[in-house]
Amino acid sequence: MGKDKNGSFGWLLSQSGERRGKFVASVILAAFSTVCGIVPYYFIARIVRDLLNGVTDKSAYITNCAVILVLWFGHSLFHALSTANSHLATFHTLAVIRKKALDKLAKMPLGDVISQPSGALKSTIVERIDGVEPTLAHILPEFTTGIGAPIIILIYAFVINRKLGLAALITVPLGLVCYALMMFGYEENYGRTVRATKALNAVTTEYINGIEVIKVFGKAQSSYEKFAAAAKESAASFVDWMRKCNVYMTFAMCIMPATMLSVLPIGGIMAMHGTISAADFITVIILTVGLIEPLLSVMSYSDDIAQMDTIVSDVRSILDAPEMVRPEKLTKPADGDIVLENVHFGYADKEILHGISMTIHKGEFAAFVGPSGSGKSTVARLIASLWDAGSGRITLGGTDIKDIPLDEYNDRIAYVSQDNFLFDLTVRENIRLGRQSATDKEVEDAARKCGCHDFIMSLENGYDTVVGTSGGHLSGGERQRIAIARAMLKDADIIILDEATAYTDPENETLIQRSVARLVEGKTLIVIAHRLSTVKNADRLYVIKDGNIEEQGTHDELLAKGGLYSSMWAAHISAKDGEEDV
Repeated sequence: MGKDKNGSFGWLLSQSGERRGKFVASVILAAFSTVCGIVPYYFIARIVRDLLNGVTDKSAYITNCAVILVLWFGHSLFHALSTANSHLATFHTLAVIRKKALDKLAKMPLGDVISQPSGALKSTIVERIDGVEPTLAHILPEFTTGIGAPIIILIYAFVINRKLGLAALITVPLGLVCYALMMFGYEENYGRTVRATKALNAVTTEYINGIEVIKVFGKAQSSYEKFAAAAKESAASFVDWMRKCNVYMTFAMCIMPATMLSVLPIGGIMAMHGTISAADFITVIILTVGLIEPLLSVMSYSDDIAQMDTIVSDVRSILDAPEMVRPEKLTKPADGDIVLENVHFGYADKEILHGISMTIHKGEFAAFVGPSGSGKSTVARLIASLWDAGSGRITLGGTDIKDIPLDEYNDRIAYVSQDNFLFDLTVRENIRLGRQSATDKEVEDAARKCGCHDFIMSLENGYDTVVGTSGGHLSGGERQRIAIARAMLKDADIIILDEATAYTDPENETLIQRSVARLVEGKTLIVIAHRLSTVKNADRLYVIKDGNIEEQGTHDELLAKGGLYSSMWAAHISAKDGEEDV
């Protein structure tokens, strides 16, 4: 990951875009607030001087009190305006970063996304990005001006009496030593909490998503133990860290602001010897009291500042990840045959496809068959541009798909997998995802053509039934049929069905096949099937085994060869006969 030349803070500000002006306004308003918070100490000192000098004119006291009141009101007003501006800009910036992170996931190769636990990604996009909020919303205006307030107060104290000004600084080095001891090993300790939190999120997500398997196979105890171990490690990472630095933090917070410990005795001795007037001594005491709040404020944000690099690094691990590079505009025609030329592909260090070459003509019905794990779905995903080929190339109408804008290519593809994801929306809205502009009538027509209108109408609220998280309120077959309706509504030029009827019963599978056959007329259809009878009428069958094309041809041609497909067909027919006997 390339490090920003301005550091993590500069990178965060670079994400604020048009709202950067609000950050600037926030700092300026915070500066006014600080000035309004400091100047009253001067007027308080004047009141004390007047009292010591025996001034009896009430108007002078009233005037000074009125000025203090106005300044106090100005301090509160400017602080509120500063905070409002910083928060508006901050939450806009967080929204921008989150949107970029989600856009990035869509542009990354699918393998890079699914290789990361969803809980860890959720932790980064939600919790880690939320961790930036104190830095931008509070530290930027309050920390920068909080540094200025003590400096101004100390300068004024030095003007009154240099020795007392130095006395006010005596506790600062001691506080800094405690602070340094507190921060010792910070990066390692904070890194442990980040890793533990990610692991807990990942295990929690896995536990919830796998609850059905856990119950069915009696793994509740072992799965809970895994979750409990992650929860204990998460708690321990914070407890151990706090235990290491709690004493130093307490001393730092107590010693550094305790300027009176040195100012009072030293100033008292000086006043006794007549080297400082009582009025000046009291004025310095009042000013020193004004040091405490800004020093405590600055120290309270030290933890957020220390975490900032880790948080930004975590977020940028997503934003700076390699993505599938595509142009913004299509520069040459891309419509026609799909051609794979010596395509190699692998996960990590293991190659899955070993030089796949094939031509799928426009409007052709092509089918991929073969043993499980042979690479059929991988080929389909490469054609759908969910991944980039490791070497070789894939073309559409002679144009490399890498030269086609991703959004435009996605418009040409309708992809239905075996494990279809439905959003926690209504049935109608899940189907409408295929084409957002579709009317209710067009949605229902697509459902009718795919044979799922009747079962949808049998649901509690028909098309307005909410399907639940991941479509959990529906059966596997029902989810698949809705996913196929969604793909058909998209009306794409290329349709890829990756074992899309795996959960469908034979009766509905036949209905869906007939519907699909009508809907894909003139379109390119690619089907991955485990039931060979569903693809026997394909224009061309590709038999894939161990990442290679073992055979290709029509159903009759492959049977005549007597190779792998012939043996697979014989096994399929035997299994069907067995089912009929039962």
